[in-house]
Amino acid sequence: MNWNSPAEFFAMGGYALYVWGSVIACVVGLVGELWLLRQRRNAILQSLRRESRANAIEAEGNTA
Repeated sequence: MNWNSPAEFFAMGGYALYVWGSVIACVVGLVGELWLLRQRRNAILQSLRRESRANAIEAEGNTA
């Protein structure tokens, strides 16, 4: 496709709402997925830290 101006490019031949709406929906979905992945990772790391501390405290109690 050839566009003669930036306005024609952003209008997408009359399908701008569909095209740009789809682009925005994909970007929002990807950003949301990355945010959720980071939240899950942090929750897992926090759980592992708690478990490690509990094991260390238990090991100290067994040696005393």
